[in-house]
This record gives sequence, structure tokens and C-alpha cells, in this order.
Amino acid sequence: MRRVFGAKKNTEPPPSIQDASDRINKRGDSVEDKIKKLDVELCKYKEQIKKTRPGPAQEALKARAMRVLRQKKMYEGQRDMLYNQTFNLDQVSFAAEGLKDAQQTMTALKSANKELKGMMKTVKIQDIDNLQDEMMDLMDESSEIQETLGRSYSVPDGLDEDDLMGELEALEADMGNETEADGMPSYLQPDKETDYDDELNLPDAPGGRTGAPSGRVQAEDEFGLPAVPRASLRG
Repeated sequence: MRRVFGAKKNTEPPPSIQDASDRINKRGDSVEDKIKKLDVELCKYKEQIKKTRPGPAQEALKARAMRVLRQKKMYEGQRDMLYNQTFNLDQVSFAAEGLKDAQQTMTALKSANKELKGMMKTVKIQDIDNLQDEMMDLMDESSEIQETLGRSYSVPDGLDEDDLMGELEALEADMGNETEADGMPSYLQPDKETDYDDELNLPDAPGGRTGAPSGRVQAEDEFGLPAVPRASLRG
């Protein structure tokens, strides 16, 4: 059967961009190593040419140096070509990665769009407006309740604001009359000290003489008291 139909060929998967790029970079590194070896060889020939006198020996060294230089130029051309291929592969790789990112972004956006549509079906603008109106009505009712609870029971409802202003002006006029005398209201003036001597009307203290007998006059000191007799000093 294989002779009639032939054997089935094993088809290998095509290389990826990364595989091709790695293979070319490996070749480029190999060529770069060869160029470095040729540079070392050229440096040796250059030193030998400097030390050799002009003549057949020097010309032979120059010929060898020219051969090495041609090889170097050839390898440099191959290296540049390989690096250009690697650059092209990198550009393709970047483009492919960008397309993959774009596909993932589109998939995420579609999923989010579908989810948002499902959420919007459960939320209606009219319901939100009605809820806001109900909240405003509740806030107004709450304010009315607070005002009602904050009323003062001691203030009668029949008071007129003009009457209150008239009483206030009259009170200010009375306060002005009180302050005309000494520039200070009476309720702010200090209390006057009471003269208890005038209220009691006590008689003056006796002076000059004490209750001693009339026939004998006793000396008094500066305070009106009987003077103490001094003892006589004896020599």
C-alpha cells in the first residue's frame, strides 16, 4: 500500500518568530566572534609592519593584512545582514503581540459591556427620580416636626412684633434716665456705707477728770487715764 499511495510525510510545525530570531542571533554572535579574531590578527600585522623595514618582507606582511581585512569586511557584511533580519523579526513580533493585546482588550470590553447592559436593566432613571422626590418630602416633613417640637410654651401666640419693639424702646428710655445722674445705672451703683454713729447718737466720751474725789486731783496720761505714780530714785 505504501508503494501505491506513498508514505505519509511528517509535517513539522512552522518555526515561531521567537525561534527564528534566536537562531539568527546565534549566527550573528558566531560571526561577531570571527570578526574579533580577525581584529587581533590585524593588530599583530600592523605592529610587524611598523617594525619591518621597507622591502619584500614588509610587502608580504601588507599582503597578509589585506587578506585578513577582506575577510573581516565580508564577515561584517554578513553580521549586518543578520542583524537586519533580527530587527525585522522583532518588528513582526511586536506587531503580533500588539494584535494579541488588542484582541484581549476587545474581549474584556465586550464582557464588560454585556455586564453593564445587564446591570442597567435593573436600574431605571424613573425609579431614581421617584426616590429623590420621596427623600425631599421626608426631609421637609422632618424639618416641620423639628420646628413643632422646638416651640416655646411660655410665649403666647397673640403677641405682635410691633408691640414688643415698643416695650423694648420704653425699657431703653428708662435705662437712659437712670444713667443721666452719674453716668451709671442705679442697679450698677455701689451701695452707700451706713454711718452707725449717726444712727445710734452716742454721747462723747468724758474727758479731763475721772470719778476721783473732788478734794484730790489725780494726774492723767495722754489717753485720759490715771497716771501711774513713779517710784522715787534713791541715791
